[in-house]
Amino acid sequence: MRNQSEPAVEAAFLNVQNAATYMGISVNALYVWRHRRQGPPSFRMGPGGRVMYRRDLLDAWLSEQQQADSRSNPALNPLNKAPWQRERHRAA
Repeated sequence: MRNQSEPAVEAAFLNVQNAATYMGISVNALYVWRHRRQGPPSFRMGPGGRVMYRRDLLDAWLSEQQQADSRSNPALNPLNKAPWQRERHRAA
């Protein structure tokens, strides 16, 4: 039995199931993203070639996704930009 006062060691590498749980998404989503080369960076580890994810890279990828979304990044929100003004052409 582990002493409750000792901090739990968090794994630096997560398998697909644990990475999906960590991110709050389905395992299938991770497999589809990996196949399309769209999701967080992953690699194969060991002789069996298990797909693994580094926890720090998952956090970095999630942060990038958040910054790329106009709902969470005010700089990208189109409502924060000045309205586009149409140029008026003068009659010759």
